[in-house]
Amino acid sequence: MESKSYSFPALPNNAEELLALPGVSFQDPFAVAALAVCAFNRFPESPDDCFAMVDALKGPQPLSGMDKAFIKDRFMDGKDYVPRSYFKGAVPDNDYTPDEPFTIAVKESVHSRDQFSQGYITLYLKSGGADSERPVTLRHKPSTDEWFLWNHVGILADIRPPKSSDPWA
Repeated sequence: MESKSYSFPALPNNAEELLALPGVSFQDPFAVAALAVCAFNRFPESPDDCFAMVDALKGPQPLSGMDKAFIKDRFMDGKDYVPRSYFKGAVPDNDYTPDEPFTIAVKESVHSRDQFSQGYITLYLKSGGADSERPVTLRHKPSTDEWFLWNHVGILADIRPPKSSDPWA
């Protein structure tokens, strides 16, 4: 089972910056999964830029209106810390403040390639605020040998609140 780490000196502000990050390759599904976390980190400052970045990662099937509504819903009640939680060093005790450079690990499980022959791979991300790893599914486009973001719901799943806003801390 493969595992890869990606480090970024800064997080992108728009799709152009996202696609210019070091290590970006649509031939590498692990890189696309890592870039999805970078894209979702932009939502609190600019939902439109976030959506444009996610659309770039989704390739021929951009976000639907329902997808955008789901993403907006995940960020309600100030939950901007969820995507930050995937970066190294970001945990509830430090209010999900990641180490710099921004580093994210993406790994396979024994079931990651269960649908590989149909063109899908499910990779996993570790959140500093969750006990289980979160799935992200990518879809292969054989004509270009590229991988695109297919299912990102797991990335935005709820996690433990930051210590500063946890009444039980």
